[in-house]
Amino acid sequence: MPDPNGFLRHDRRLPARRPVPVRIMDWREVYPPAGEELIREQAARCMDCGIPFCHDGCPLGNRIPDWNDLVRTGDWDAAVASLHATNNFPEFTGRLCPAPCEAACVLGLGGQQPVTIKQVEVEIADAAVARGGLRPRPAPAPTGRSVAVVGSGPAGLAAAQQLARAGHTVTVYERDDALGGLLRYGIPDFKLEKQHIDRRLAQLAAEGVLFRTGVNVGVDVTAERLRADHDAVLLACGALQGRDVPETPGRALRGVHQAMEHLVAANHAVTAAGEGKPALARTPEGAPIDAAAKHVVIIGGGDTAADCLGVAHRQGAAGVHQLDLYPEPPAARDAARDPWPTWPWILRNYPAHEEGGERVFAVAVQEFVDDGTGQVRAVRIAEVTVEKRDGRRIVTVLPGSERDLPADLVLLAIGFEGTEEQPLLTQFGVTRNARGAVDARPDWQTDVDGVFVAGDMHRGASLVVWAIAEGRAAAAAIHAYLGGTGALPAPVDPARQPLATG
Repeated sequence: MPDPNGFLRHDRRLPARRPVPVRIMDWREVYPPAGEELIREQAARCMDCGIPFCHDGCPLGNRIPDWNDLVRTGDWDAAVASLHATNNFPEFTGRLCPAPCEAACVLGLGGQQPVTIKQVEVEIADAAVARGGLRPRPAPAPTGRSVAVVGSGPAGLAAAQQLARAGHTVTVYERDDALGGLLRYGIPDFKLEKQHIDRRLAQLAAEGVLFRTGVNVGVDVTAERLRADHDAVLLACGALQGRDVPETPGRALRGVHQAMEHLVAANHAVTAAGEGKPALARTPEGAPIDAAAKHVVIIGGGDTAADCLGVAHRQGAAGVHQLDLYPEPPAARDAARDPWPTWPWILRNYPAHEEGGERVFAVAVQEFVDDGTGQVRAVRIAEVTVEKRDGRRIVTVLPGSERDLPADLVLLAIGFEGTEEQPLLTQFGVTRNARGAVDARPDWQTDVDGVFVAGDMHRGASLVVWAIAEGRAAAAAIHAYLGGTGALPAPVDPARQPLATG
């Protein structure tokens, strides 16, 4: 029985972030542990609603009221079991997901602050480690069937774990030198320290999952070879094709980069420093991409832009401007635009924003300005208005509003255009659709029998919680395709979309 007065007795509270002057000197996570007293208090705010809309906000179908009440009463072992019943990697989602479940919390309907679902999830995930580690759950008997998973991000790893626990032999192929996909090299340590990935990989290995790193499928091993060696193949290669602005004058100047080039280089440098190796951030071609002592301009207003902002602070940037095409969002939900329980358009202040930098709204880049040697020295911006007409975005520049911002390093964090064009697509015989993604039939197969797709490669760039949900669902479909006994959980189908108004 939940506490019917919990939300009346307790306000929403999160653990205090590490002080800015301290945390920008290292790469450790911003949030310290909440502590049992605080997290049990916050879990008590959950009302165990008759219709828990948080379930619909979460594509995994996490049993949020159940584990909230288990935390409230101090039954941590049961809370761990309840959370893992629907989520393979709550330590990832609790740290990285923007929490659409909280936007759908019924408290938001009454004008209250939602339950701190995401923070409770993190504390349960950490409790699993503290209370005996991530215990392996190997299959009781092998099925004799084999599956190749291409890509080791959250979708691929979730599918691999589900299939291995069902008794199938699973091999994960990863082209990078380490496992984890964007969790490893795309997400900064101040959001997700890599020990969390390594612990989970150890669990998967103990459950029988095989890993092959440094293998670029389509180059180092052919699709034909994979299909000959395995009974089914899951493509979970992500959506890494960054959106670009090739038409903007000066785009080819030195110092103008895709955001992921910066983040990946920074993560490699942090990893190398931890191993006692030289740690200067560089692109794969060897060009320095460190923000130290530079004026940085980040173009984009989302999660990736905020990640670049936090990295720039820790690298010692001289100053940072973050540009957003759209006007400054409101501080609270506009019910006419985004009625509860949909995801609201509001101003989101990430921890990186309190560390420094200036946000500039309703502006568009007109030109990257050359210093005369082929290096960028400034970004010319103009104020704009944006409106939608017949589904198209119309951007209008306000005359006379142009000005220059100093820039030695420019980072494009303006989204992604789907999965990359790469040899494996041609070799497997699958094609990208108009969004740059790979379509799936209702059973998660591509147009090629026995070749499945899941995660961002199918959905387009999305949330970690959707990647895990699609990985679990694709695993269920593969298990059925291989004639496995029983049914694995399938939280979503390929057509499932987030809560929306129309």
